[in-house]
This record gives sequence, C-alpha cells and structure tokens, in this order.
Amino acid sequence: MQLQFLGTGAGMPSKERNTSALVLKLLEERGTVWLFDCGEATQHQILHTTIRPRKVEKIFITHLHGDHIFGLPGFLSSRSFLGGEDALTLYGPKGLQEWITATLAVSKTHLTYAIKFVEVEEGVIYEDDQFIVRARLLEHVIPCFGYRIEQKPLKGELLIEKARNLGVPKGPLLGKLKNGEDITLEDGRKVFSHEVTASPKKGFTISILGDTKYCEPAKVLSDDADIVVHEATFDHTTEHLAASYGHSTNVEAAKIALESKAKYLVLNHLSSRFLPHDIEVLLNQAKAVFPNSFIAHDLSNYEWKNGELFEEQ
Repeated sequence: MQLQFLGTGAGMPSKERNTSALVLKLLEERGTVWLFDCGEATQHQILHTTIRPRKVEKIFITHLHGDHIFGLPGFLSSRSFLGGEDALTLYGPKGLQEWITATLAVSKTHLTYAIKFVEVEEGVIYEDDQFIVRARLLEHVIPCFGYRIEQKPLKGELLIEKARNLGVPKGPLLGKLKNGEDITLEDGRKVFSHEVTASPKKGFTISILGDTKYCEPAKVLSDDADIVVHEATFDHTTEHLAASYGHSTNVEAAKIALESKAKYLVLNHLSSRFLPHDIEVLLNQAKAVFPNSFIAHDLSNYEWKNGELFEEQ
C-alpha cells in the first residue's frame, strides 16, 4: 500500500501546493487505486506520477467546498479519453450527485463508463472480503466526513517445509492449504490448513480526515490507526481562529494522533500563509507532541511496509 499526495494546500492553489487530493494505491492488494478528494487541477498533478486514471475505481469526497471538488468533472472526463471503461463508484455528501450530473449534462460530457453514486452517511459505507470503510461526520462549517479504511486480516503464510514434511507434494494441493482448505493425500491422510499456515496477519488501518476542527469524531476514526492523515490549516498560535473556521492547527492534529494511539501522522491541507521556511517549524511543533509526524508535500509518496511508514525520497 502507498499514499501519494497530489494536493496538500488549503483553500486555493499556491506555487508550492495544489488543492486537496490524495491517492491510496492498492495495486498489490486489488490492482486499483482510490482517490480522496479532487481539487482543481488534480488531473494535472497525476501527469507527474505513475497513476493511471482508469485504475481509479473509487473516489471518496469529504465535503463540497470547491478546493476539494473542482477538479472532479475534468478528471471524470479525462478518465474516458484515457480508456476508462470500468464502472467507478463516487462517495460523498448529499448534493454531490446533483452537481456532477448537472455539470456533465450542461457541458455535454459523455462518459464511457458508469458512475455509481453513494450518498454518504455515518457508519459502514463499503465492505468486501478485503476492506471495510467507515464514515463519520467531522466538525467543519458544512457537512464534512472523515473516512476510516480497514484492511481485513490477511491469511497467514504457508509453512512450506512443514507441509512437505507431512507429505504434501508440489502443486495445487499447496495452494488449497494456503487458501484455508483442508486436503486429503493419496494415502488417505488428511492435512489441515491450520497445521501448515501461520497465524493471520493484521491488516492496516488508515484514517483520512477532511476539514475539521479538533473534535471527538476525529479521534474515533483514528482510534489505534496505523496512519492518520489530518489537516493542519493553522499553527498553534491561532487555535481559536482555526476553530472559528472549522479547521485545526498542527498541534491539535498531533493531539488527535496521540490521544487515539495512532502509529503515524501525516499533516496536509496547509494554508498558503505558510512559506517553505515555515514547514520545518510546523513539523517540529507537531513532533513535540507526536514524534511520528510527517508533513506532506505535493507528490509526496509514502509506502507502508512491514508495519512501518516510509517517505520515498
């Protein structure tokens, strides 16, 4: 699994940061990617990456402020031009379907694929045999959701030497054991899957929060998460101002990660008032509260590997 930030700015684009967009790459897990928010010029940012728009199977919108959705019509259109044929599911607050439908109709945009709209409410909004996604309302100036993505436990690896010692030959029987099936050998002996497989491995949990002030729902979504992606529109000197606009400071985001016992924190959605030389100060302030903190930059790519988060350089 990888996380790549396409836009990490707040409100409007700057020379350093585009507006909000984040890709969750699940290429190894399911051969697709999920997009969270789609600010203006998201498709331009994608041109600087290896992301293929036709691989995007789900888009999750946190809220309907322009810096989180103005890139969506263009992206949907380009996905058609680039050979997208597989259906796409679009999750978001009430009003998203109306806006997209009207925009595509007025602009006479024809898509080569179907869109399934899911109007998000609190609770489980998606589940299959690999993942479960939960949503919860945060505290912003308009309805805004945070998303918690939980990977279900992974099957334990096959202990090949142990299986071979029990007489299991090379071939499809090993695959059946790995998939949890018990088998019968030619001599009539049964070999049980649990005897030759390791214990299931815990999957990863990511909390991707939209715009929000410091609040309890953010902690609930982030509870024991491996990675929390949290906005940091303001710094710790403007806490009251941040709250009045429905936003958080860098230190408040760090407190959410600390209090929810998360493993890593990645800060994004930074105001354009912060210049490049301010970023290290903001990061150090967050680290003083929660040491495993990062600040994302546009096109930053993070890899989750063996229970650790690495920023690609």
